[in-house]
Amino acid sequence: RWLRQHECVEKLNMHAILSASAGQEQLLTELLVSYTKIPVLIGELISVEIWKHKIFPVLCRLEDFKPRSTFPIYVVLHHEASIINLLETVFFYKEVCESAGDSILDLIDYCHRKLTLLAARSANGQIAARVSPQELQQQAETMEFEISLKALSVLRFITDQVESLPLSALTRMLNTHNLPCLLVELVEHCPWSCRQEGKLKKFENGTWHVVPPEDQVKMTKLDGQVWLALLNLLLSPECQRKYHFNGFNKSQLLKLRAFLTDILIDQLPNLVEMQRFLSRLAVTEPAPPTKDLVLEQVPVIRDHILKKNARKWEAIAKHQVKQVFSPTEEELKLQARRWAQTYSLDMMEALAPDKPRCRVCGVEAAKRCSRCRNEWYCTR
Repeated sequence: RWLRQHECVEKLNMHAILSASAGQEQLLTELLVSYTKIPVLIGELISVEIWKHKIFPVLCRLEDFKPRSTFPIYVVLHHEASIINLLETVFFYKEVCESAGDSILDLIDYCHRKLTLLAARSANGQIAARVSPQELQQQAETMEFEISLKALSVLRFITDQVESLPLSALTRMLNTHNLPCLLVELVEHCPWSCRQEGKLKKFENGTWHVVPPEDQVKMTKLDGQVWLALLNLLLSPECQRKYHFNGFNKSQLLKLRAFLTDILIDQLPNLVEMQRFLSRLAVTEPAPPTKDLVLEQVPVIRDHILKKNARKWEAIAKHQVKQVFSPTEEELKLQARRWAQTYSLDMMEALAPDKPRCRVCGVEAAKRCSRCRNEWYCTR
């Protein structure tokens, strides 16, 4: 049953990517919102994250666990990547963010945990090693890095909607987790950039590549996500009213001035406003934050799962070894066939949306109405 659910998520993810590349993701987002599936996806995302941190290490410590194939475990690890990729694709839309409801708090906490891992990676040069079979360890660590980068994009899309977020969500981002200072840490250490053998490498589009000297000052998409999130969190009047501009936070934020070069501002002109804000912050003492929130919502999904299964992790791991991760050769072949069908060209063609047609003449259209975003036209 879980494998069928994973296949559905994987197909939704592929459909979202294909639709976004064709500019026709509106239908998918409307379906996810109307059927209230965003909270379901967030719950599933956090469940897999807990499995990875509570069950996976226990599986790897079991001496009698010698699976014929690590493929079933890899599918579970990959499930988290599929969900966060789907959320990254659809969270661009305001209605998707609003449809998350109270579960947006759980998603904010999830993103904070992933960004903390990124910051730790940049500070230590690597993420702390996990106890796992050698083959899966490298896959899990590589996947964790890419998932964290997706979480950064999701968080940035959430900050785009600060005006419509619940008050508790804003308080949680600004004061509970102090996301502005965490984002400053990412600007400072830039974990998606490194130097090897005297060459600058950057992580883009799922791979590390050497950056030629003439492109080393170019802003990457990941750099842009961090700066846009900072703009949203620091320049919004509501955020400025709630954020604690104490001595530590102020000193951390003022570190950004060293990175706001003319070359960077030319690539993202909105940063001029950030530069002005930091100049004012350096010479003034902002008003203390208002404390008008007496009752505060807290995330419940993760806490509920942890409390429900406390002290049961080893028993759950042993049960899964017998029932899930020790398939027979026939079951493995069946899973492999289903996986191959999911990624077959025929399936991708079936999931790909039809090319848009002009509303007037019916030919293939390349221009979409900027007002309603639903109708297409072949010319202006």
